[in-house]
Amino acid sequence: MAIGVWDAIAIFAVIAVVTWITRALPFALFGNKKAVPKLISYLGKVLPGAIMATLVIYCLRLIDLTEFPFGLAELLSVIVVAAIHIWKRNIFWSISSGTLCYMILIRTVFAL
Repeated sequence: MAIGVWDAIAIFAVIAVVTWITRALPFALFGNKKAVPKLISYLGKVLPGAIMATLVIYCLRLIDLTEFPFGLAELLSVIVVAAIHIWKRNIFWSISSGTLCYMILIRTVFAL
């Protein structure tokens, strides 16, 4: 199903407005205040770890441990991500290296 030019423009306009609102809202709510509410500070500390844990569980949920390769590519890639992150403390390098490791493993070592 093809969409028309005006439909595409309307979609992009809505996306742009919603993105702008979500970026501007924190400044509108907390811009003039010196102290951020405790709840917001707490969520800022807790949510990144919770979101990352949720993403890891989501990504690893369909691994079949009863058939070859028994999740080895995923396990090795998770180990690479953790090791690089502990070593470099750089999210870009840890995620990039884990992705690269996974792609190499599934295309070469564990290719069926």
